[in-house]
Amino acid sequence: MGKNFYILLLLIGLFGCGSNEKVSKEVFDQVNKSMEIKKVNEADLIKEALKWGDEISLEAQNQLITALQNAIEEKGVPGAIDFCNIRALPILDEVGSRYNVKIRRASHRYRNPNDKPLEFEELILDAYAYNLENNISNEPNIQKLENGEILFYSKAIQIPSTLCLNCHGNIGKEISPETEKKLKELYPEDKATGHQLGDLRGMWSIQIPKKEVVKRM
Repeated sequence: MGKNFYILLLLIGLFGCGSNEKVSKEVFDQVNKSMEIKKVNEADLIKEALKWGDEISLEAQNQLITALQNAIEEKGVPGAIDFCNIRALPILDEVGSRYNVKIRRASHRYRNPNDKPLEFEELILDAYAYNLENNISNEPNIQKLENGEILFYSKAIQIPSTLCLNCHGNIGKEISPETEKKLKELYPEDKATGHQLGDLRGMWSIQIPKKEVVKRM
């Protein structure tokens, strides 16, 4: 059956059988527009998902860095580790909920066990590590999950500044004894020390429903 037939049924439902009310052209046009099926070019879809993933990951990163810097100023580095342990994941959950996406960080050298990579994240992390070792630029990436209904955005996270080395550098050098003690207390299986500037820390992992991307286009 044609599209106009379904619009007719919808209009009948809106105004009732036998109604004497007339349907205005504005109402008809509005319903007609709402029934249109948006045709999306695959390349444009990927481009929009990459753009959106960049925006979401940047916002999440800025929120985490700002909160971390405030915690360091108030409580010092050991106190900031307490902050990361308690507040980092809720911040990401809030960002994900606001955009209707699933956002997390994943790393082979994770600190929080919640950041251990999932199976489909492993290959992407390996690719980012390979690129870094061979002086190949690491660019954000889109993969398809669940038959294309989920667009998986990833972006490499590299150690950007010496501030990060206070918690992720070398024990006894950048990492103070007080910080080391707090790390062992909160993360007994910590794998996230021994880094240098520019090292691969992990990656942003964002699962974006395809329908949410289409809404933005």
